[in-house]
Amino acid sequence: MRKVFNFSAGPATLPEEVLAQAAAEMLDWHGSGQSVMEMSHRGKEYMSIHEQAERDLRTLMGIPSNYKVLFLQGGATMQFAMIPVNLMRGKAGADYVNTGEWSKKAIKEAKLFGAVNVVASSEDRSFTYVPPQAQWKRAADAAYLHYCANETIGGVEFGWIPESGDVPLVADVSSNFLSRPLDVSKFGLLYGGAQKNIGPAGLTIVVVREDLLGHAPKSTPTMLDYKAQADNDSMLNTPPTWAIYIAGLVFQWIARQGGLAAIERRNVEKASLLYDYLDSTQFYRNPVDRADRSRMNVPFTLRDDALDEPFLKGAKERNLLQLKGHRSVGGMRASIYNAMPIEGVRALVDYLREFEKSHG
Repeated sequence: MRKVFNFSAGPATLPEEVLAQAAAEMLDWHGSGQSVMEMSHRGKEYMSIHEQAERDLRTLMGIPSNYKVLFLQGGATMQFAMIPVNLMRGKAGADYVNTGEWSKKAIKEAKLFGAVNVVASSEDRSFTYVPPQAQWKRAADAAYLHYCANETIGGVEFGWIPESGDVPLVADVSSNFLSRPLDVSKFGLLYGGAQKNIGPAGLTIVVVREDLLGHAPKSTPTMLDYKAQADNDSMLNTPPTWAIYIAGLVFQWIARQGGLAAIERRNVEKASLLYDYLDSTQFYRNPVDRADRSRMNVPFTLRDDALDEPFLKGAKERNLLQLKGHRSVGGMRASIYNAMPIEGVRALVDYLREFEKSHG
């Protein structure tokens, strides 16, 4: 049992048994005499890892056969450019929902490749809610509709899937990937960095419907073309082999927990435990509308920001790590991804109660 609880927003805590398995296999993977980090990415040993990871992800998510799974690099940030390059398909622009810092970054990048219609924004209230879809102002001929399913910094999460009609729906699921069941068939494309719920930094997963492939302009660099990546099984260059291996172990770990439905129940329990305490006191405050609160990232402030440093010092002394909020919003943030055990959230709530008692 590890002695600390890591509340980092990413790279984030990983399941202990996954790390233990990776450690046991570090020098000799399945009798091959090699570490996964040493294997040729085109050798039969690594190819079996790669193929199994994709099969397991497809099973977990129920990914239909007409979708491609890509294991890429460059983070979700690279996707901010790859998506408009590949999905504009000769149209003038695309629709974007603006619910926080990552939405803003995606919008900024997309503007390099076409017109961006911001259908709705919650910036008027410092990104503390999700604008109701009835208020969205969609463009008449948008190439796609993009939203960020969970804003890691602001702690705002869509608890529902937007309706997009015949327009491909695109979602950045970086920080709630595999935290709940998701109907993939409702999307044209899903993407996310792995370093929250899935594995180490360096891997980005894209799930894209096949009819959206092959529309990139001829001037598109090969590495940025989804069809080229799909045709080459994500191996146009050396893939992030170690990150894919760890992701595969995490997929298997989730399956052993009972799959995404069981994971969702655990995540609801953890989030409820933390939010219930925050709501029970005036000493701490979470700014997000209750209906739109993230299950993964819980930002909160103390009554007096002069107490921030003593709070963080006391947390570290109790082995509660990485609770400082993002520099753009301040305060605190507890990221409670899939691998955070309920014991970690209980320990945090106990400390919140203790700190309030001594400083309230």
